[in-house]
Amino acid sequence: MEGIMGIFSEKIKDTVTVFITGDIDEHTAPELREYFDKLIERGGFRYMVINMNEVDFMDSTGIGMLIGRYKKLKNLSIPLYVAEVSKQIDKIFKLSGLYDIIEMVR
Repeated sequence: MEGIMGIFSEKIKDTVTVFITGDIDEHTAPELREYFDKLIERGGFRYMVINMNEVDFMDSTGIGMLIGRYKKLKNLSIPLYVAEVSKQIDKIFKLSGLYDIIEMVR
């Protein structure tokens, strides 16, 4: 089932926080990838945090998209973190091993 996805970001000092709502799946991952890539290209931050409190579902396409953005940021020496992960997404992060790659901040 395709969920409605929303995304916006806010920059405070040297940290950009990206807020995502809805599902991250094969239908929404391309739009997210484009949003992140434009944000990364624009630059002007030293840290990126993805707030996933309002994400309801994520499939393997979403996992791949996150890993791709992690690698892109790592090449620029910019750490990527996740915050306020919903219960559903927390399970996916644990099962997939994403917490071994992307650190959660509280």
